Amino acid sequence: MVVSFWDVARLYFAESAHLQAKLKNPAPMHLNFLGAFAMSDTNQTLPTGAAPGKPRSDHSAHGGGLFSTEDWWAVWIGLLVIVIAWALFASGSSIKWLAVAPAKWASVGQAAQDIGKHLPNYVALFVVFAVLFGVSLAALKQRVGIFLGSFLILFIASALIFTLGAWVNASKYNLEPPLVALALGLLISNVFTLPEWFSAGLRVEFYIKVGIVLLGATLPFTLLVWAGPVAVGQATIVSLVTFFVIFFAAKAFGLDRRFAAVLGVGGAVCGVSAAIAIAGAVRAKREQVSVAITLVVLWAIVMIFVLPFASRSLGLSTAVAGAWIGTSEFADAAGIAAAQAYGDFAKHAGGAIAGAPEASLQAFTLMKVVGRDIWIGIWAFVLAIVATTRWESQDSGVKAKANVGEIWARFPKFVIGFVIASALVTWIASHYSLADYRKVVTPEFVAPITALRTWAFTFCFLSIGLTTRLRALSATGLKPFLAFTAGVVVNIAIGYALSAHVFAPYWNSLGQGT
Repeated sequence: MVVSFWDVARLYFAESAHLQAKLKNPAPMHLNFLGAFAMSDTNQTLPTGAAPGKPRSDHSAHGGGLFSTEDWWAVWIGLLVIVIAWALFASGSSIKWLAVAPAKWASVGQAAQDIGKHLPNYVALFVVFAVLFGVSLAALKQRVGIFLGSFLILFIASALIFTLGAWVNASKYNLEPPLVALALGLLISNVFTLPEWFSAGLRVEFYIKVGIVLLGATLPFTLLVWAGPVAVGQATIVSLVTFFVIFFAAKAFGLDRRFAAVLGVGGAVCGVSAAIAIAGAVRAKREQVSVAITLVVLWAIVMIFVLPFASRSLGLSTAVAGAWIGTSEFADAAGIAAAQAYGDFAKHAGGAIAGAPEASLQAFTLMKVVGRDIWIGIWAFVLAIVATTRWESQDSGVKAKANVGEIWARFPKFVIGFVIASALVTWIASHYSLADYRKVVTPEFVAPITALRTWAFTFCFLSIGLTTRLRALSATGLKPFLAFTAGVVVNIAIGYALSAHVFAPYWNSLGQGT
């Protein structure tokens, strides 16, 4: 992973001065995302290889019908899965048989045996995903046949990556499935030329939107209560400060406000998911979100190694380190890898590191997955209003009032699915204590949905890698990197101060299990 980072960093800045001049002429700007991104409109995605058409009708401009946009189909797919899972759970069964995940293995023989044993489950899972995505794309008038052929390859590759993540030594080498998918995709796409038809299955936005709706089912609102005001307050401070640092740094470098907003929320919340959501809300350009994703991934990989090492050097307890990682990491998968790594350090340190080994992952979850990720919807709503009432009126010179229809059209509909999913699980969780929720609800209801979410995120990250041409991204130059890095520096400093000093007693009590 270290080599991958330096390769990305080198390519990011390679020929920057030469390619920067090309930005003045949009025609040569070929990011080669193969039609996967259409960030100027979060509600519609162009068919692969298609050119932008005529302006949308008034009906489409106000969000379209409930079955006419990718956003809404992501909502229906995610909620359908959650409702079925809940119905089975309520009847005493579970969706675990479908949400297949590889068992831990120590040898290739064990891995192969497990795959063979659960091959019917993998086939069933592929069929379910293929039907759900296929019906959605048919309704969106996409070519389903080509998609299914491409998706089959994507699914098999994701299954192999998932299996690698189940290796007993995977955490030691930070082999989290989404990160491996991204790295593998980047390697393949930048070394080999992929056939054009294969791009039909690389639906980056669609996969991440479905994953975000499923994420809502793992984050009941009651977790905010269980997390306590400290975790929520720390997450709020970090989200606000990091956003404004990156936003104003980007503006100081002369970057577009919409680009600055995408960079800011990408650093303040949860990276890839947030960048995609906000780009649609503010009508950012597709190349801007691709740059934001690249920067998020760059720093997320760096933090996998830096934060556990720094925590160990500073002698932090497992819970404090987990809180710091949750505050200062930029992607859930990368943060899980870093928090797990520190927990493993503690497990084999013979008492040299204070706190229970599992406390690092618990504190990370409270800070990042609960505290920071919940800000996706808040930032999307606020920035949709700001973009419609201020930025566009300033650009056009015509004063505009808040238009509910336009704000609704820009608001990422999959965030609504996230909230509904969270509300449903909140209702379920209200019938249990925290201990019973973890003992009963989590393994039979939440864990299978988490596995399906990981599948969706793996599809997304592999698609991002397979549609990204690193050399083309070097055309963005130094300014976005510097603006984002300013937020990184502030984020790390504030995260350490809050976790290790201001709120240290709270986090240490978590590590002691009190």
